[in-house]
Parts: sequence; C-alpha cells; structure tokens
Amino acid sequence: MAKKRRPQPQAAAAQFKGGEVPVVGAREPCPCGSGRRYKACHGRQAAHAATELVQRPFEGLPGECDWVALRELVPAATAELTLKGGLPEGVPSVTLATVLPMAWPALRRDNGAVLLGLQNDTASGDISRDLADTLQRALTTEPGNPVTAGRAAADGPRLQDLLDLGAPFEPTVHTGFEFWVENAENATGEVAASLERANAAAIPTARIPGLEGAYWCEAPEKNHLRWVTSYPEEKLLDALARLHAAGTASLGEGTRLVGSFRAHGLVVPVWDLPSSMSAEDVAGPAAAFEERLAKALATDTPLTPEERRSRGGLTNRQVTLS
Repeated sequence: MAKKRRPQPQAAAAQFKGGEVPVVGAREPCPCGSGRRYKACHGRQAAHAATELVQRPFEGLPGECDWVALRELVPAATAELTLKGGLPEGVPSVTLATVLPMAWPALRRDNGAVLLGLQNDTASGDISRDLADTLQRALTTEPGNPVTAGRAAADGPRLQDLLDLGAPFEPTVHTGFEFWVENAENATGEVAASLERANAAAIPTARIPGLEGAYWCEAPEKNHLRWVTSYPEEKLLDALARLHAAGTASLGEGTRLVGSFRAHGLVVPVWDLPSSMSAEDVAGPAAAFEERLAKALATDTPLTPEERRSRGGLTNRQVTLS
C-alpha cells in the first residue's frame, strides 16, 4: 500500500487564500496548511480575539442602561430599532427582542420584518459588533427563516455604526413571549404549548416609568427593584455608602438596599421589596431616591468611618453578571 502523503502547506494555504480559515479541534492540524496544530496557529488568533472584552459594549447607544437591563435582567421585552439611512426595501421594521425561540440570533418574518435577539452567546468579546453582524445578515436573509450564529469580522461595524443614535430607545416589557409569533392568540398545537412553557418560566417584570434602567420584578418571597445606572462605579459606591450610613438608602418601610450587580461596565443597585409592593408603588419612592442620590453624588468630602464600613459591605455584596 502506498504511503499516504501529507498535504503540502502551500496547496492547503492556497485553498483558503482570501477566505476564512475554518474552525477545527484544538489539537487538529490547522486548515491553513502551516503544519502546526490549530491551537498554535489560527486558533491562537481566534482565542485572542475572543478574550478582548469590550467592557461597555452598549456605550454611546441611546438608552445604554436599558440595553444592559434587557440583556441581563428582563425576560420578555422588545424595542423598535431605527437604522441610519432608514430601512432597506422589503424590511418593514427591525425589532430588538430579549430572546427568540430556539435561542435564534435573529429571525426574518414572512413579511420581511426582522427580530434581533439580545440574550445570546456571542463569538467575540464585543457584543455590539456581534449583534451588528447578526443584524446585517438578518436584513438579507430570505423572509420566513431564522438567522444562524456566525462570527463577526474583527473590523466589522458595531451597533453604534448601524443604528440612528438620535432616535429614542423605548423598551416595551411583555408578560409573555407572544411577540415571537404573529397572531399569537390563534396559535395551536406545539406552538401554543411552547408559548405556554416559556411564559410559565418568565419572572413578572415591569419597567419603572421615567427612570432609565429601573425594573421591578416579582419573586416568590419578596419583590425586587434592580436599577442599571451609568454613573462611574467608584463615585456611585461612595454615594450609596453615604446614603446607607445616613439611613436614607431604602425605598420606604420594609425595603432594603441589599447590594449590586456589575454588568457590561455598569453598576446595578438592588433593593429587596415587600411582596405587597408593586411596580406602581415603588415608582414614587424610587424617584425620590434619585434626588437623594444626585445630592450624594455631588458630595466630594472624604467618607467617614461609618460610611467606609457601609461601602465595604456594599462592595462585598456585589456580583458580576458579565
């Protein structure tokens, strides 16, 4: 039997000249034909690109705090997106959705409308670039089809390049996922069963009017207010510590500032609320707290020992979501 010849590096390299090198197993030969294992060749470049994390991927977009909330905290919500230069022919609308069925990155409806999923795994460290790539592919996908996952080019556009930055970003929170399908009220069979299962798993959530990034949610034992803020982290923690030490960090009787999340470069203070406290009930106290917070943020005197202890407690109860 003749000895099997190894592929020549030059021939293999020519095969992918001008194209993208396919992804293979880390220990397999690199498809580029270099003769090295993938992890030591093009796999090294892919891994490096994936670790270059953009700390604030939604910075510069209108409603950055709401983008973060819809990505990390809100189960079912949509928001209409406005593209620079208007919509392409045959695309009546582009809608951001927290999540889509089957975790599709995007969906082109039968009528040509585009739904862009936000709560998906991304191929790189820049969520904005990955979403922009998905959006561009969705605009040219044949109507009636989902958009599969892909890898954005390292120099590809970001959402900040594709969206009209002067247009408002107004999320609509839904009680369920009926926005997945047209005429959901007439759904039957497996479609109706899938919607019922998804709706049963969704935590009741409401947006607090007039407060960007503030969302109430209902839990079995107590409700919560989770408020995505765009203030610099260190300055915000100092301000929260001042209010906590002064006993003015709560939102009324039975409420308590319990800590914060960190998500996509922003800090998200979290309050425990009584189970009887609705989104409407918390709106007024939250607005009053915003005024107290503004005054605390404007204070630049050194923290007192008690305020430093409060700050330490808040820092210890901080959880990073992304």
